[in-house]
Amino acid sequence: MSAAQSETTLEAKLEALQCHFTWDLEASKSKLLRLRSKLEDIGTEEGNSWLGHIYNLQGYVHYQLGFIDEARSFFSRAAEAFRQMRNTVSDEGPWLVVNYGNKAWLHYHQGERAESQACLSKVDELMKEYLSPSQDELHPEIYAEKAWTLMKFGPDKKLLAADCFQRAIRMQPDRVEWQTSHVLGLVASFKHSSTGLDADVLKKMRNTKEQDPENLYLAACYLQQLTKKGEGVEDEARELAEKILENPISSYSGMKPLLRVYRYYDLYDEAINLAEEALEKHPDERYLKRCLALTYKWKIIFSRESRPNQRMIGRAISLHEEVISLYPHSSFVKRIDLANIYAKSSHGLAKAEQMYQELLERDLEPPEKQLLYNHYAKYLNFDRQERQRSIEYHMKAAAIPQESFFRENSIKVLQQIKDRGRNRKCREIEEFLARLQKP
Repeated sequence: MSAAQSETTLEAKLEALQCHFTWDLEASKSKLLRLRSKLEDIGTEEGNSWLGHIYNLQGYVHYQLGFIDEARSFFSRAAEAFRQMRNTVSDEGPWLVVNYGNKAWLHYHQGERAESQACLSKVDELMKEYLSPSQDELHPEIYAEKAWTLMKFGPDKKLLAADCFQRAIRMQPDRVEWQTSHVLGLVASFKHSSTGLDADVLKKMRNTKEQDPENLYLAACYLQQLTKKGEGVEDEARELAEKILENPISSYSGMKPLLRVYRYYDLYDEAINLAEEALEKHPDERYLKRCLALTYKWKIIFSRESRPNQRMIGRAISLHEEVISLYPHSSFVKRIDLANIYAKSSHGLAKAEQMYQELLERDLEPPEKQLLYNHYAKYLNFDRQERQRSIEYHMKAAAIPQESFFRENSIKVLQQIKDRGRNRKCREIEEFLARLQKP
């Protein structure tokens, strides 16, 4: 075989692999940097059943960002995590197929053809030794990892992720962690719903919670959904808070969804106290600082109580500034929050406006522009009483053809203004909304 034919054969084998490099996980650099931050906040304590998958994805993200040595390290850590977690007689199993596929691609891109070929041979061995229970389908371990990975790449991947999880679970229904992650993926698609989950999804969530009683994140998410159904779960929330405080803290410890339960009942002070207590126990945990900053924002921006004192606003400002420094690549929303908090302080309107102008001058992706325009419109309306400019920015948000909570919210506000009929822009708004309806 000629060198050219050998290269073509190698490339064809690589393209046929099931791994992160072949799953169409394209993302901009900014999205990859945000994903890297999210992955760093997921707990890597012993016993995390997704640890191998976390390291595999971190390896892929680091490779895409150009950090080759880090990518190699994470792929090696993934393999070791899988071997430790499975606790089987053999060091190998179908869960390593994706890992060897990732390594094959990494070696290939680095010009290491022999090492790439060795990884391909390993994949072949594993595929022959560990056949899928269902003919013409991938092994459930591969479906599960693909599903878990796709969930991290946004809402447009959620249907494919759900299909992969369903296939994995159908072949291996005893894997509780797959059931849980599948349900959490379904729940995520209702993130901005004010009424919560469909009845069948809520039932599935309840059943999964009974099968996975130690999963506090799932328990907190379940309580959050019950609040949207109008059920009183304050006592259950306080009981769950005690359990969460006794465990290691990560983005899947249940802290943030539980804090959202407190927010639903306007228990802002309790939310702040819980997050402060957790941070006192884990003073170096940046994720907790992010959670605590969130609770102060809720108290200052949404509380119906008397205006928060300047001391509290000062604490919130310093927390947000620290969080922004800890999350340099994923602090866009926190910068908006900080501007809104400045707007509530005694002499902070000029600072808030300066921050918003800096954000408006950035080169942003459409979803970020939409979010920013929606928030700026509300700030102009409530903090500056500039009603006409507020309308202009709601129209800017609505004009971006990207379905989202923020677009729907801006359209709803514009519709309300039009229906009241008291603003001089009513005719302009009516014509604008009519144009949006056209295909």
